[in-house]
Amino acid sequence: MTREVSLLINNQPIKLDYFVQGFIDHTTSGILAGLEGVGKIESADVSIEGDEVTINVNNTLIPINPFVNKIIRRTILGMVSSLKGVGEINKVNIIIKR
Repeated sequence: MTREVSLLINNQPIKLDYFVQGFIDHTTSGILAGLEGVGKIESADVSIEGDEVTINVNNTLIPINPFVNKIIRRTILGMVSSLKGVGEINKVNIIIKR
């Protein structure tokens, strides 16, 4: 599967090796696949700014409730906070294209 995974922390790109790209892709895609109304994922853009999570799948904004917002936010922040070179996180963007 050809994929392109980009991670931006505070609007700065983070260099990802093959393993981390795959981990972010599979973890994020797994989270998104569990949401109502999400079919096959061709492209995804997950943004976190402050307490707000915005999810866009295949150019469609996916509505989420406060519980889903919280669990996705905490999962993604936990995943990316342990990467080398990542300090304080104010904003996260994960972009996946297949």
